[in-house]
Amino acid sequence: MSVRGSAEVRESESARGNHSRTLGLSHLRTLLFVICLLPLANLIFDGFTGGLEAEPVKDITHRTGWWALTLLLLTLAITPIRKLSGWNHVIKLRKTLGLFAFFYASIHLLIYFGLDQAFSFAYIGEDIIKRPYITVGFTALLLLVPLALTSNLKAIRRLGKRWQKLHRLIYLCAALGVLHFYWLVKADVREPLFFAAALAILLAFRLPLLQRKSAPTRAPRPARAGPLEKPQ
Repeated sequence: MSVRGSAEVRESESARGNHSRTLGLSHLRTLLFVICLLPLANLIFDGFTGGLEAEPVKDITHRTGWWALTLLLLTLAITPIRKLSGWNHVIKLRKTLGLFAFFYASIHLLIYFGLDQAFSFAYIGEDIIKRPYITVGFTALLLLVPLALTSNLKAIRRLGKRWQKLHRLIYLCAALGVLHFYWLVKADVREPLFFAAALAILLAFRLPLLQRKSAPTRAPRPARAGPLEKPQ
């Protein structure tokens, strides 16, 4: 086989491999989208079939907030997963997780506004000022708004390096979310402490020392042959 023919075969195989990976990632995104909708579907099902707890508004509020915080931490877990596994394409799932975290946080807030406070903004404002757990929760959601609005390629291009600095707010959002949960439960704090421990691990992983230790080791690349040399 000629050198040209061999090169064409390699290019064809590479194109098929790239197409297969893109198709697989597309299917994974679709599956993740469906999975992220399951908590909402379950909540609606429980609402129509009497599966909610004795205080339904409290139950709905808790479940939407729990999923918002869970998805937010899963969003932060994508970078460690990528660095530990070496699977770079997993980073493309981060946007879906982040937007669903914002989605459930928004429902959480709307339930509080509408079902709990009946859109009485005077009482809502008083709650935000007087109750620290509502103050930090409301602040966390406000900080998520610009992250959700700029989670597209157009915003990334327009903001440039400022985009990455802006999206570091997710760390503060997660910390405020955990604090909101901790102050809310008051009595049994085991679950919020579990979230706090998970967040601490995810943040610690971003320390430079741990990043160097967790980086997957790769075999050194062979030196590229010059124009008149053959690779060894």
